[in-house]
Amino acid sequence: MKTIKNLKIFLLACMAGALTITGCTKEEQSNSKASNSPVANKLDPERASGNTVLTLTGSGLGDMTSIVFEKGNVPASFNPTLNTDNALIFRVPDTANGGAQNIILTNRLGVQLKVPFNVVALPLVNTASNYNFIEGTEITLVGNNLEDVTSITLDGAAAEASIVSQSKKELVIKMPATTVNSAKLILTNSTGPITTNQVFVNLDKAYKIFTDDYGNGFENGSWGPASISTDFAKSGTKSFKAGYNKGNWSADGFANWNGVASMPEYNYLSFWVKGASADYTLYVTGDARAGGYGNSDRSVPIIVPANVWTYFKIPMTTLELWKKGPMKQLGFWIEGPEKQDESFYFDDVILVK
Repeated sequence: MKTIKNLKIFLLACMAGALTITGCTKEEQSNSKASNSPVANKLDPERASGNTVLTLTGSGLGDMTSIVFEKGNVPASFNPTLNTDNALIFRVPDTANGGAQNIILTNRLGVQLKVPFNVVALPLVNTASNYNFIEGTEITLVGNNLEDVTSITLDGAAAEASIVSQSKKELVIKMPATTVNSAKLILTNSTGPITTNQVFVNLDKAYKIFTDDYGNGFENGSWGPASISTDFAKSGTKSFKAGYNKGNWSADGFANWNGVASMPEYNYLSFWVKGASADYTLYVTGDARAGGYGNSDRSVPIIVPANVWTYFKIPMTTLELWKKGPMKQLGFWIEGPEKQDESFYFDDVILVK
């Protein structure tokens, strides 16, 4: 009997809740009628970036059917239950174009209301086609809010890159002549300037082990089949093709048999590598490292994705290339490969200040 009584109480509570919800819905509908003369008193805030919540207050604001940001006719989604005669809550679209513009609101009667607003849409760079350059190198920057970028300068230098082409998501630039070792980029659009997280390296100021050819006395010092190749290149027209035969556990790379004395002014080893047919782990190795050269040196693994170019920039404090004296060998070894012969392509193997 007690169970039946509790069930009845539960059902009555559910019915009361349903009536309350229905009553709220009717009230919202009665307070959200379209007006022939909507008025906007205040938009808060009046300047904001994508995803920011905006609150518009005024009168006759009910029953809005669309909200569009004027530049590029970018629609904004909104919840009709948050729309009353006196207020409307919505978000700035992520895709809104930057700068001063109107937000155009249309109600069910087709009446439009225009409210001034300024979209904060600073340039954003997510990736770059290359992080190394010489004068004239074209680099593609991928991100957002790039269509109205008007200037690209090197941080800490007067040099300015030129714009080759641009769209909202992509900007192609041509790098200038400069004497800096490396620099971030400062991009400016109608909203303002930003400094990229990415650092771009001047190849003319780097210590070259391999670019389009061997540099600074280095040569092929590989255990497996390796050579300069024109099959693929990240910069220029050539790369270093490192071949690893099935089951060999070999190391390929570069050698300067005269030895290279310690150069503490260099802070990073960087390189591009195009992966093989599957994802593999390679190990950076050097004869003057603590672990010596070859198969026992597993302290610096790099995961190389299949079939794509991947950029690596490793601190010299991690590598300790001169731990045991002058460096004669620098390479990359693999456990295997076990299934088949594989080839990797290395380009722009350099030391960076």
